[in-house]
Amino acid sequence: MRTVIATLAFSAATACLLASQVQAADNLSFKGVLVAQACTIRPGDELIAVEFSDISTASLYLNTRTPGVPFYIHLQDCDTQIADSVTVTFSGAENAELPGLLALATGSVARGIAIGLETGASQLLPLNVPSPEQGLNNGDNIMVFNAYVRGEPAAIANESIRKGRFVANSTFTLAYP
Repeated sequence: MRTVIATLAFSAATACLLASQVQAADNLSFKGVLVAQACTIRPGDELIAVEFSDISTASLYLNTRTPGVPFYIHLQDCDTQIADSVTVTFSGAENAELPGLLALATGSVARGIAIGLETGASQLLPLNVPSPEQGLNNGDNIMVFNAYVRGEPAAIANESIRKGRFVANSTFTLAYP
């Protein structure tokens, strides 16, 4: 980094010396896009951990899924003059047997399950599909979601769900239509 700064300083000094001798055409261009953010994500909500309590395999065989565990994305300083609604898209590796649900991460001991997502009103949210638009208010807003564990159909039919710890990872993207 120090070398680059020194080189730039030297180049600028050389250009000043040459400017008195030769007038060069414009040879430096700057481009960019300025945007106004409709909201900011509350510090700490960039990385959200959802903890499930102990899940019984017998319960999954009987009900196929767990009840939803709520989690929240807090939006701050929203300005409805910039955008009055927001969507969220959750992305990640899809479970091969349950498309739209999140596959377990490598290193997970449990097998035969996937993680599903839904709105706070229990509307299913498949991976890689934008959620329904949620209206925004000026100031602070809270987006409510649920995560649940679902057994894979074959693992339920064969009663072959493997117990153990599991992890799954997703990325969320906010869009202001």
